[in-house]
Amino acid sequence: MVAKITIGKSVRGILNYNENKLKEGQAQCIAASRYGVEREDLNFYQKLNRLEHLQEKNPRVKTNAVHISLNFDPSEKLSKQQLIEIAGRYMEKIGFGNQPYLVYQHTDAGHPHIHLVTTNVQENGKAIQLHNLGRERSTQARLEIEREYGLIPAQSRSQKQLQGLKPFPLEKLQYGRTETKRTITNIVNTIVREYNFTSLAELNAVLRQYNVVADRGNEDSIMFRKNGLVYSATDDNGKKLGVAIKASDLYNKPTLKNLEKQFQKNGQSRKLYREILKERIDKALCDYPKLSRNDMAYLLKKENIKALFRENAAGQVYGITYIDQFKKSVFNGSDLGKEYAANAISQRLVANDQVQRQKQDRQHFQRQELTHYQQDRDTVSQSPNLLEDLLQTRRLDDYIPGQLIKKRKRKKKQGQTLKR
Repeated sequence: MVAKITIGKSVRGILNYNENKLKEGQAQCIAASRYGVEREDLNFYQKLNRLEHLQEKNPRVKTNAVHISLNFDPSEKLSKQQLIEIAGRYMEKIGFGNQPYLVYQHTDAGHPHIHLVTTNVQENGKAIQLHNLGRERSTQARLEIEREYGLIPAQSRSQKQLQGLKPFPLEKLQYGRTETKRTITNIVNTIVREYNFTSLAELNAVLRQYNVVADRGNEDSIMFRKNGLVYSATDDNGKKLGVAIKASDLYNKPTLKNLEKQFQKNGQSRKLYREILKERIDKALCDYPKLSRNDMAYLLKKENIKALFRENAAGQVYGITYIDQFKKSVFNGSDLGKEYAANAISQRLVANDQVQRQKQDRQHFQRQELTHYQQDRDTVSQSPNLLEDLLQTRRLDDYIPGQLIKKRKRKKKQGQTLKR
């Protein structure tokens, strides 16, 4: 079992995230502990008001929202009742047994997992300490629960098993079909959590694949000067749609200040990602010193890499960004090296699609070969005496007249005499 704890200042944001999953059919609320009524009888505001009522007892506690996910191995088939029991045991062991909390079972990933929503402000107004909650209380609770329920220990998971805890791939935002704020929250939080990027431009390179963009505004705007950040929905051409949403209003608060901390953290692990990406780009393009942009996209896609070209108004390429979908990393071409930058790549690009044309030529040749084979097979089936005819031709080719044989023997004897 893997336990992940997130603390914040907005229980509403946490609740919105889980309720959005519920509306999408990817989650269900399976328990509401210490709410005084059955979970089926609670609406969104009743769930929220119970927790906010406790938070109002101590306004000085700013970090008062707790979001916990308990993740289990894909091979573990746990019933709903077992998940509720495990949630209860876990909350008791970390000191939240007397707190009201909600339990959501999510089905948006390839492994069983539940989400717990609560607050650390108690009925008496005192706050449960959150400092080192994971290291001092959660780890011990997890170990005890693994033994009690016979769960697969977190330490025994291989890296391959841990990859199973990742959610399914995101889908593009379709403006007007889903609630914009919740969808943007889900896309932004997933990408920030899973991808390695070191600038806002690199983050936007990934966000734009899902019709979302992070925007600081014009350089002379108040928002830019105050390091503000908003997120907007876009269409497939990058045109912004609807009203932008402040970063501070999204769950996990992906503000510029918080993102800059992420930039610095990601920068420490860039070297390994960079070398892996360069090796795979070389592998894809090494046999093609000249190729078209379509060829390049086709070859890189086979390595699970996407290349994004940045162009000016005249259509001239001035930058290129590589998105490694396999290792979840983003690099500007110049950061990989001169040979991967826009200038070097532009010199290799031609108008014709050579790779695609070669592929079509191979397919055409294969079709011709198949046609000839079928024609030969039909000829054999229609001529039952074909084999005998071929053998007879061979016999005629092997026949040598008697006079020619005698002549060859005389020449051979003459040659032997000269040698003596």
